[in-house]
Amino acid sequence: MRLADKVAVITGAGSGMGKAMAELFAAEGARVVCADISGNQNDVAAAIGNAAIGVHADVADEANVRSMIGAAEQKFGRLDILVNNAGFGGKMAPLHEQTAESWDRIHAVNIRGVFLCMKYGIVSMLKTGGGSIVNIASAAGVVGWKHHSIYGAAKAGVNQLTKSGALDYAANNIRINAIEPGTIWTGLVAQSKVHPEPPPDAARLAGIPLDRWGLAREIAAAALFLASDEASYVTGVLLPVDGGYCIGFSGMGAENSGGPRR
Repeated sequence: MRLADKVAVITGAGSGMGKAMAELFAAEGARVVCADISGNQNDVAAAIGNAAIGVHADVADEANVRSMIGAAEQKFGRLDILVNNAGFGGKMAPLHEQTAESWDRIHAVNIRGVFLCMKYGIVSMLKTGGGSIVNIASAAGVVGWKHHSIYGAAKAGVNQLTKSGALDYAANNIRINAIEPGTIWTGLVAQSKVHPEPPPDAARLAGIPLDRWGLAREIAAAALFLASDEASYVTGVLLPVDGGYCIGFSGMGAENSGGPRR
C-alpha cells in the first residue's frame, strides 16, 4: 500500500489518465477526490467506493479550485497529494491559423488551472507539513509538436511552474514534479472509445523508439511513483513517459506531425 493514509486530489479524473490514476491511487491505499468538469467524476468515485468522492471542478475558475481543495480537507481532513491532470489539446493548425480565443481557452485550463491548483494545494499542504504535487505536462512542452503551438506553449509553462515551485517549497517538504506524456491511447483517440487498448491494427507511430502507443495506466504508474514516499528525494523533475520520443527527437522524431495525445 504505497499511498496508505494519504489523501489525493486528481483533476481530470473523469476519464483517461486521470481515471487510471484515481483507480490506482485508491488501490494503493489513498483516499481520492476525483475532480472533473464532465460529470463522469461521480461515476469514477462510485466505482472506487468509500475511499473516493467526486467533485465538480472547473480548474480555470478560482472559486471552484478553492472548493475542490476544501472538499478534500472537509471529507478527509488534509491534502497530501495533488495531481494536476486536467487539460486539452485544442485545434491542430499552423500558428497563423490559430485564434486569440483558442489561446485564451487552452491557457485557461492548461496553465492557469495548474497555477490555481498548485496555489491552493500548496496552501493546504503548508498546514500539514508537506506533500507531493504531480503536474501532467506533455512532450509537446519539451520538444515541440507541429500544429500544437498554443498547447505546447501552455505545457512548457507548466514545466516552468514545476521547476520554480520545486525550488520555492523544497524547504517546506513539498515536492513538485511533472510527467511529460507522449502519444497516449485515451479518449481523444477515436478508436479508444471502442478499444480500451490499441488493437493489433492500430496506426503505427513515426518517431516513437518503443514503436507503440502509450497507455493511461503507464502514466498512472509514473504518477504513483512521484506521489509516493519512494520518490522522497525527487523534486523539480520533468519525467518523459513517451516511449523514447523526446530523447530520440533530434534523430528520428522530427517528422512526427502531431496528433491526439490525451
